[in-house]
Amino acid sequence: MRTGLSAAAHVPETRFGKWFLKSETWSVHVLDRAMADLCRLIPARRERYPVVVDVGCGSGRSLPKLAQCFGPTRLVGVDIDPDMLAVSSEWAMRHGVQAELLQGSSSQLSLADASADLLFCHQTFHHLVEQEAALAEFWRVLKPGGILLFAESTRRYIESLPIRLLFRHPMEVQRTAAEYLQMIRSAGFQVPSCAVSYPYLWWSRPDLGIAEKAFGWKPARNREETLLNLVAVKPGS
Repeated sequence: MRTGLSAAAHVPETRFGKWFLKSETWSVHVLDRAMADLCRLIPARRERYPVVVDVGCGSGRSLPKLAQCFGPTRLVGVDIDPDMLAVSSEWAMRHGVQAELLQGSSSQLSLADASADLLFCHQTFHHLVEQEAALAEFWRVLKPGGILLFAESTRRYIESLPIRLLFRHPMEVQRTAAEYLQMIRSAGFQVPSCAVSYPYLWWSRPDLGIAEKAFGWKPARNREETLLNLVAVKPGS
């Protein structure tokens, strides 16, 4: 494990939050669902992506999944929390995955310019204080034609009472789905409408999906979205 550049200001996660990142619920109902949706959205998907970077790798549950899905020859996991990097390292070794783990901020990635083919950013942005700076780093690190897989909870979800009680986030930087999409496009990324998805999963709903399961009540069409998945492309060959 190598140490990257100095960490920017961040909001440390709660003890419950760190435990949740290692849970089966996280792995199956959050991570797997997001990866399946993002893979479906990739335009002109290649057979392999040689260099894959997971920004905010947390407990490392994503690392074996990324290795299997994209066949990288270099897999990099980045996280600001050294304790979570230790968990990631153990998980990767347990699953026979070779991963290079770097400690550092998403706004100061210890990676060369135009060095990554695919950047995976799953449920990371709502933790970041310096969101625009992080996007600028993603742009710098990605090769021309490289892709950003972005999956995020929106302000509507992060500001809900259960999330406020159980987790810790920088509340002043939370955004709506439309605001996230606009910020990514403003950073220079191309995001075609066919590469955007707004899943409304049971765990992101105020009633945890009970009304639909018990009574068949369908979610309102004019709701404020709680989740955003998208594939952004850095223009170029």
